[in-house]
Amino acid sequence: MSLSHSPSRNLVNGLLFLAVLAPIAVLAYMLLGWSFGDALYMVVVTIFTVGYEEVRPIDTPELRAVTVALIVLGCTGVIYLTGALVQFFTLSQIQQVLGIKRMKSEIDQLQAHVIVCGFGRIGNMLTRELKAGKTRFVIIERSEPRVAEARDLGYLWVQGEATDEAVLKSAGIDRAAILATVLPDDAANVFITLSARSLNKNLRIIARGELPTTEGKLLHAGANEVVLPAHIGAERIAEMILFRNSTTLVRGSEQRKGFEQDLHGLGLELEVTAAAEGSPFVGLSIAEIERRAGGAFLIVALNRRDGSSLTRPPSDAVIGAGDGVVVIGRSGRVRALDAFAQAADLS
Repeated sequence: MSLSHSPSRNLVNGLLFLAVLAPIAVLAYMLLGWSFGDALYMVVVTIFTVGYEEVRPIDTPELRAVTVALIVLGCTGVIYLTGALVQFFTLSQIQQVLGIKRMKSEIDQLQAHVIVCGFGRIGNMLTRELKAGKTRFVIIERSEPRVAEARDLGYLWVQGEATDEAVLKSAGIDRAAILATVLPDDAANVFITLSARSLNKNLRIIARGELPTTEGKLLHAGANEVVLPAHIGAERIAEMILFRNSTTLVRGSEQRKGFEQDLHGLGLELEVTAAAEGSPFVGLSIAEIERRAGGAFLIVALNRRDGSSLTRPPSDAVIGAGDGVVVIGRSGRVRALDAFAQAADLS
């Protein structure tokens, strides 16, 4: 037998060898007139080289042949299995230690990277998108199963509580450009935001909030942007109901996803909003709205209340109550359109 295979395969091979040898040896002794109990006892003490005296006299050529074969094969199998066990545990520990050291070295070399606190449902989706966008990131996660999942995916990770400043430092908080805390615990996200802001004044912090009342707390703690998944989900459903054609235009294909990513890279956003009854949008042409907005955004499509759509609306097209507008604008300005379209003064 050779230990040239992988440690796990060697271990399995050794166990299979003994599992086959032992029953055959027991059967051989029984065929020579021994009871099952005596045969099993003889096989066990022989294979594991305990050295007790023989349970019955080995006084025939057949018994001697079976015993000699059992000694040679059994001892060889146990030696092989012992070596496989040592190789398995030793190599696993060495690989784990070397893997952690190599990963720590990679993290220490990162500059302007993203730190993702939490590898749950949202963290998993976020890191998948970051990887697709070739953005370097480090995950902070306390759960062993989730850390194992991140490790299997080839991600850089730090196991621990993201609320611990030492853990944030080990993830390179002082060199990071962005921190996204996406835990489902609002209190933890607030505390992480406070800690991260104290460690890196120039860090851009994006925080997740479950309750609308948490948004103000996160912003006060130092978050640059707050994301409310439940609120965004409700907005998305409303868009699908009210502006089906426009939402198809914005998010209806992989090509549009790529287009949105390109816009984000330029610091722009693509969004859908409604012109509510009494909104300053209503009754104004697109050209007038864009002029009063001072270049904050451009209207690129209209979804009329009657169901018709204009993907390239003329500048003299007038916005009516209930119309949906698709706009492109600078990041952070497009989101203000909800309030802007309902009550704000354009002038």
